Amino acid sequence: MRRLLSHNILLLIACFSISAIVYPQSYYVALNGSDTNSGTLANPFRTIEKAVSVVQSGQTIYVRGGTYNLTATIAIAKSGAANSIISLYAYQGERPVLNFSAQAFGSAGIKLTGSYWHFRGIDITGAGDNGMKIEGGSNNIIELCNFYRNRDSGLQLDNGASDNTVRNCDSYFNADPVDYGDADGFAPKLTVGSGNYFYGCRAWKNCDDGWDGYMRGADDPSTTIENCWAFSNGYLEDGSDPGSQANGNGFKMGGSDDKMLKHNFTLKNCLAFNNKAKGFDQNSNMGSMILYNCTGHGNLVANYRIKTELAAGKVLAVKNCAELGEMAEIGTFAELANNSWLSPFVVTVGDFRSTDPVGADGPRKADGSLPHIEYMHLAAGSDLIDAGVDVGLTFMGTAPDLGCFETGLSGLSGSRLSAKIVCYPNPLSDRGVLEFTLAAGGRCEVRLFDVTGNYVRTLADRTVEPGEQRLPIDLSGLSDGLYLCQVKVANVPVSLIRLIKVGSGN
Repeated sequence: MRRLLSHNILLLIACFSISAIVYPQSYYVALNGSDTNSGTLANPFRTIEKAVSVVQSGQTIYVRGGTYNLTATIAIAKSGAANSIISLYAYQGERPVLNFSAQAFGSAGIKLTGSYWHFRGIDITGAGDNGMKIEGGSNNIIELCNFYRNRDSGLQLDNGASDNTVRNCDSYFNADPVDYGDADGFAPKLTVGSGNYFYGCRAWKNCDDGWDGYMRGADDPSTTIENCWAFSNGYLEDGSDPGSQANGNGFKMGGSDDKMLKHNFTLKNCLAFNNKAKGFDQNSNMGSMILYNCTGHGNLVANYRIKTELAAGKVLAVKNCAELGEMAEIGTFAELANNSWLSPFVVTVGDFRSTDPVGADGPRKADGSLPHIEYMHLAAGSDLIDAGVDVGLTFMGTAPDLGCFETGLSGLSGSRLSAKIVCYPNPLSDRGVLEFTLAAGGRCEVRLFDVTGNYVRTLADRTVEPGEQRLPIDLSGLSDGLYLCQVKVANVPVSLIRLIKVGSGN
């Protein structure tokens, strides 16, 4: 009898354990809540700090809509895990605003030192310093968040922060009185780590730069920016110029006090316009800079300025880029191919559907992707269409177009169909989950290849709706090693990720 009872207790414990895995607990925060509550939907907490103190790996915090007036930094030090992230989401259909306007000058709104967090749908405003600062944290996802009217950069990554993904976020109206010299939209700078990735983001009317990669204390990190817009930076919210300390570059790719440090930047399908200084600025960066299919227009000093020789072993490649205004200043050491300022192209206003950026700061599409604008899209008959070289980006004609908007893909998230793929875990043993976002639905096929390019198996083949995708994958029975996973939608390849399989014993 005792043995049977013990067996039943073990079964009961196992059932509770399985239940916890299948149905991970969620916590709720609301303006009408109390931190003495249980944190359920019916009895929510009042503060995010309370929810953070109890949440565990694999669980989710939902924040109800409304304005939360805050005076102290929300510090998040705990971490999730590669296959069990912690999520902090806006409650469905609602928008929480974290208002730090009463906070002392010099204090960040959210300070994230933990890893494996996913923030989505949160507004952060009025912070005494950075709206959010990822300080040392890695493998975090910041999605559909807005950073505005903070008293330093909207979002800064520092102190070794690495492998973070920022997608479909906006950062604007950030300004740091009295000198107005440091508030950028997005700032992977100073002591930042490698592997940070920005996709589908916008930065405008930040008093310093849209993106700032200035180095001080770190050297040779790598940052990738894809399908992002930087415009009207170097100005205050009312459009006035706060002075010479406000730099006003769209994408500042580096620089350092001694003009010797390296920040390796890759920019794809990026747009810079109407900034007070340069659109794409080297700023004495000694690292590699890769610019594919970017567009510059109306930047007051130069659309592109990359003129200084790089450190040994570093490269500058500028391909399929476009500009209007003959304001590209590129050093002779660059690897150039099929840019609009090169022969045989002669670029005029007639090459574009519109040169008016109306709507660029407008609402995003329902799936969170950038709004559709006619600005700087190529006009029918332009000789910039199908005039590029293949650099690995998706294109629709016989060759890539020049500039950031590919004709025929403009209705699908600007110039790309998909954001970056994330796999949890990676490396993986047998099973994992692919997470990515699609701007257009259709037949979605996920195929696996070995490192030599040979087809191995199809991991998923289904019809999907636009939006966030979470697809389970199974690599059981395969040998350990490196594989390539390709996602195709409507038979068009949209993204690629490397998967590492370990621990199978094969």
